[in-house]
Amino acid sequence: METLLVDLGERSYPIELGWDTLGDLGGYLRHLIPGKACMVISNSEVFNLFGATLIKGLEDAGFNPAVFLIPDGEQAKTLHTTASVYDALVAKDFDRNSPIIALGGGVVGDLAGFVAATYMRGVPFVQVPTTLLAQVDSSVGGKVGVNHRAGKNLVGCFYQPRLVWIDLKTLAGLPLRELRAGMAEIVKYGVIQDEDFFHYLEENSQKVFDFDQATLTKVVRHACQAKAFLVARDEKEVGIRALLNYGHTFGHVLETLTDYGAYRHGEAVAIGMIAATKIALELGICRDKSMLGRQLDLLSQLGLPTQWPKDLDKEQVIETMKLDKKARAGSIRLVLPIKLGEMTIKRMAPQEIEKLLDYL
Repeated sequence: METLLVDLGERSYPIELGWDTLGDLGGYLRHLIPGKACMVISNSEVFNLFGATLIKGLEDAGFNPAVFLIPDGEQAKTLHTTASVYDALVAKDFDRNSPIIALGGGVVGDLAGFVAATYMRGVPFVQVPTTLLAQVDSSVGGKVGVNHRAGKNLVGCFYQPRLVWIDLKTLAGLPLRELRAGMAEIVKYGVIQDEDFFHYLEENSQKVFDFDQATLTKVVRHACQAKAFLVARDEKEVGIRALLNYGHTFGHVLETLTDYGAYRHGEAVAIGMIAATKIALELGICRDKSMLGRQLDLLSQLGLPTQWPKDLDKEQVIETMKLDKKARAGSIRLVLPIKLGEMTIKRMAPQEIEKLLDYL
């Protein structure tokens, strides 16, 4: 096990990173949280793979775990599903000391975290991410929430977990498309913070798909450290943490306008990163002319999409952007690259962005 720290004072928590450690979570958690009752929130596909191991470890440590399975996919991340979980917690007389454990990808973690933040004004929350995307992004940082029909993650809050438990062995059975989607967020860290890491990915990223243990450990560790660094300095995203949204403004538009069915989150982010770079070049913000080509080459090499769809209605795109949580006073916030490892944040009027959509 390796321990990384998300340093947030009294809300600090460890990220425990290891291999084949899922069954050990119960024993670790026993020293953190009193009481016996806990609830594991997952979906049937993930639970069928890993649920028995997790539950046995919890029971061996003296916990009495309940299980709530939600439907798979982004469409399940709703207030309706959330209400169903509340009903189950009330029916089982769960109290304020009863932890909620999220076993799964980003959808499970976001929804379970929102339930934990709001049930009885907050119960202990543990993230056990089983997808690459969740391990390097959504499980760290405390953003929890659900979708509204008008936009992604419009209902939510910041609520830090007590623990993030990453067992890299859970990635062994992950479909190739999910691994690729996770790599998009890993590429993002190279772009926004570390050109040397970006170069490492150019040389080594294919080893992830070969399940090379050293490479996989290195890229997940680096991504978690990078995010922990930014979160520790800007927990509520009022400043530097906004850099983590590189590619996300356009990516969330794609997810929303395709009803979360056409793109995995990482795929939408990949397209969004290229869109942001093209805009930065068009506006003269990006000084590194090779940056677009290097991102296109790496993302394509990873099997990720990069082309903005031609059939999206421009007016709908702009209206969806206006509902983005980061929009303010009629302006839309874009994270744009200056060069690899150096970014800027620019606020633009919707009309300015609309003029650039044809360019994309």
